[in-house]
Amino acid sequence: MSEVVNKAKLAKETTGVLASLTTGQKNEALLVMADALRREAPAIIAANLEDLERGRLSGTPESMLDRLALDVGRINSIAEGLQQIAGLPDPIGDTLETIERPNGLNIQKLRVPLGVIGIIYEARPNVTVDAAGLCLKTGNAALLRGGSSALSSNRKIVEVLHNALGGTSMPKNALQLIEDPNRTSVDEMLKLNGLLDVIIPRGGSSLIQNVVLNATVPVIETGAGICHTYLDASALPEMAQNISLNAKAQRPSVCNAMETLLVHRDYANEYLLSLAEAFRDVNVELHGCQETTSLVPWALPAALEDYATEYNDYILNIKIVSALDEAMQHIAQYGTKHSECIVTENPENASRFLQEVDAAAVYHNASTRFTDGFEFGFGAEIGISTQKLHARGPMGLPALTSTKYKIYGTGQIRG
Repeated sequence: MSEVVNKAKLAKETTGVLASLTTGQKNEALLVMADALRREAPAIIAANLEDLERGRLSGTPESMLDRLALDVGRINSIAEGLQQIAGLPDPIGDTLETIERPNGLNIQKLRVPLGVIGIIYEARPNVTVDAAGLCLKTGNAALLRGGSSALSSNRKIVEVLHNALGGTSMPKNALQLIEDPNRTSVDEMLKLNGLLDVIIPRGGSSLIQNVVLNATVPVIETGAGICHTYLDASALPEMAQNISLNAKAQRPSVCNAMETLLVHRDYANEYLLSLAEAFRDVNVELHGCQETTSLVPWALPAALEDYATEYNDYILNIKIVSALDEAMQHIAQYGTKHSECIVTENPENASRFLQEVDAAAVYHNASTRFTDGFEFGFGAEIGISTQKLHARGPMGLPALTSTKYKIYGTGQIRG
């Protein structure tokens, strides 16, 4: 039996126990896990240094190493995320609807766990803890397959969490980590019908498309983040600069970071050069259309494929447009339905943008960096869904549930 099948079976065996745990028992387990992460931070950091060293030797970009790196501050933040999940309302068992039928049947629609959730992700060890916390809080078992670049970190984190769960009502086998770094382990997970109830991919477009195209297990699609900010003609210069810099440079390696800045021609003629200088001051490499390069001499010419690229780095495309419609057409062509922003003082343009742009999150005068479960008040998130079925946008606890109907009768039969 392969590692993937064996661990999926171990996770599946815990689902009955998980479904019967009280909110108090689940919260206690999360708090014990948080304490263990803080206590074992030195060991986790030591394992993380192994991953970082391998990454540097293999030429991993610094922006991606930043996603991988752990220190005491980040571990404390991850542990705090578990505590916040413990403090959130437990959706399991919520009655969503009650129906009284004329024949006397009482029908109740309730939230229940999905079952076993497979999560495939890349070089972000914090996802290991976030996923574990969200799945366990909602009574789901988790089969995790992180990227090989974070294997040492993930292995140590799960070891710490398993040891912590040993003293709680939560079965430790509900959390499983696939350690096989070969792609065949991913391919095997995609076909685990009957053992996995759903798969959630988190990572770049190639990973997500592989899962979406090849899985026979149901998939909740999280999207690559080719996000745009459009500076309308009426945008206030200081606000536009602050939002644009934050959206690109605050943390460029994440999926809600801006990849293309769309600028109305009237705004560009007056303010683009100073904005470009601000980007240069924070070491952002600019690629631009022909009009952009004429206004910003150091900007590199942008190829069409640049607009379809999720850089996750200090690189930004700039395209000058003639009107709101052209900006929205560009977003429709190149966007990934993740997060899109308009900066404008024109209420009609703002209203049209928010209504017509097809994305999970649309912003007026605020950075796309807020598309995040924590920032939305959900606690940690399992991912950001860009599809339209089941869940969309940042997925917190309710997104990890299904429903069940309970029907109470007094002897009714159907005629």
